Amino acid sequence: MPSALIAEDEPLLAAALVADLARLWPDLAIAALVGDGLSAARQALALQPEVCFLDIRMPGASGLEAAQALAEDWPENRPFPLLVFVTAYDQFALQAFEAQAVDYLVKPVDGPRLAACVARLKLRLADRAAAPLPAGAAALPAAPGAPLTETGLQQTLSQLHALLAGAPSNPPAPRLVVIQAGVGNTVHLVPVAEVLYFEAADKYLRVVTAEREHLIRLSLRELVPQLDGQQFWQVHRSLLVRASAITTAVRDDSGKVFLSLRGRPERLTASRLYAHLFKGM
Repeated sequence: MPSALIAEDEPLLAAALVADLARLWPDLAIAALVGDGLSAARQALALQPEVCFLDIRMPGASGLEAAQALAEDWPENRPFPLLVFVTAYDQFALQAFEAQAVDYLVKPVDGPRLAACVARLKLRLADRAAAPLPAGAAALPAAPGAPLTETGLQQTLSQLHALLAGAPSNPPAPRLVVIQAGVGNTVHLVPVAEVLYFEAADKYLRVVTAEREHLIRLSLRELVPQLDGQQFWQVHRSLLVRASAITTAVRDDSGKVFLSLRGRPERLTASRLYAHLFKGM
């Protein structure tokens, strides 16, 4: 019996999707119903469902960011889940999703459109059962009208990266020059020019220089628009690194990349989703 995870922060829409799926696909078991992107990623990694319905706009992390987390941490000996994005984007954005071979549903979900989606998912799962994927492979729903061919994990990562890069964003924020890190009654002024990397840690963000590190109450999502993307590269969903501070990048057999930095003894890990940043010239 196939299973699915549904990530939707609007309870009425979530309940309607569950009811429609029960009618259209009685054999589908709903493994989890969550209301935010972080829970979606955690539950999907724990339960390993065959299908994930991911709302684009959710608290904590978007559906795209949840898919990013799955792509980074999904076990290599398991086929990647079939992803269906649920979105309220306009037609131009939908065309971009469609071009990336990721299935989508428009809110409020239309019955015939959901039925067509279910039919494609069933066909893909049947193809997968007939010809199991090799270790490290992955599959995504084909775009409407496209042939149902299996897609390698690297192509999945590339598709997700393109979607993340093309997702609508807010107007750019002013560039940060100084980080103000408070400790008790003292505020440390850390020039951004001295920062080697930023790393998300629970509710805090580590600000690491060659000499020391600080903690600030700011999310990576809030920080990224305030930095120069040419200077700071996102190499993991929780890690931004100053490009000019990287001395070497070593790729292992799984596709992960390990980075060494000037002035720091630790090695940082770049996920497979961002491995394309490190290619020889």
